[in-house]
Amino acid sequence: MATTVSNLPTAMSRPKIPSSQRIANVGPALLGARSKVGSCYKLASVCHVASAQPFQQGLTMTSGAVKYDKIITKAMSESSSNKEVAGLPIDLKGKRAFIAGVADDNGYGWAIAKSLAAAGAEILVGTWVPALNIFESSLRRGKFDESRKLQDGSLMEIAKVYPLDAVYDSPEDVPEDVKANKRYAGATNWTVQEVAESVKKDFGTIDILVHSLANGPEVSKLLSETSRKGYLAALSASSYSYISLLKHFLPIMNPDGSAISLTYIASERIIPGYGGGMSSAKAALESDTRVLAFEAGRKKRIRVNTISAGIDGFL
Repeated sequence: MATTVSNLPTAMSRPKIPSSQRIANVGPALLGARSKVGSCYKLASVCHVASAQPFQQGLTMTSGAVKYDKIITKAMSESSSNKEVAGLPIDLKGKRAFIAGVADDNGYGWAIAKSLAAAGAEILVGTWVPALNIFESSLRRGKFDESRKLQDGSLMEIAKVYPLDAVYDSPEDVPEDVKANKRYAGATNWTVQEVAESVKKDFGTIDILVHSLANGPEVSKLLSETSRKGYLAALSASSYSYISLLKHFLPIMNPDGSAISLTYIASERIIPGYGGGMSSAKAALESDTRVLAFEAGRKKRIRVNTISAGIDGFL
């Protein structure tokens, strides 16, 4: 089983829930950067937010004691070819980000990379091995140039693309049939351990780690009809992969860095059509995030969060 890119919750649109639920003003602390504006609001760790009314730039919304004065970033789950990224209201110059799960210009991983680049961060990406050749070819041939365009007219630069399959932690974990698979032919050093070692060799350290990965091979099945193999595959690709990434990248993360993943409201609500163990995988991802935040915070002052993307104005 191989890891695919998590563009959006499979086969299901997001439900609308009150935007007042679990939103917190945590300033620029999420990415450990310097604020460019007076107020910068972000989602609380492990929160789920979707809104019936999209947030607009300059909108002021009051819900209890929470007030939003300025929202200027657009994180997009659909194609960003005709949309501009305003840039995060923080300064990430001198920071380096590794985004695991970018294989085209349509997913959350691409949108996050673009927002981080607009804020000044250096971008490294991990691309699923079977999609690597097409992705790199499209980059070279300029097929993503329109999508790469930032607000200032420049193009997002990707310092390096690494082959990655986050289902496998080390070379010893890769089964023979995968090694012999022609879709993996010619690719080397693509397990999580090897990618972390390659990034260390090439760049030394990183500051930001983004997990934009998920795969549920039986997502269209009812949970009660999901096989053990399909259920465990969903947890492996969609939740344990975050643990593995942190385990191997934490040693090369600078203190006060940040790790973030993408969750979904199905972790705590019944969402018909989001089956195959994916709801359980997202619940596990959130539970793991709390524990990982405790552990990584104590070890290296690394913040660990997960968000449910979907509101214009938030990363």
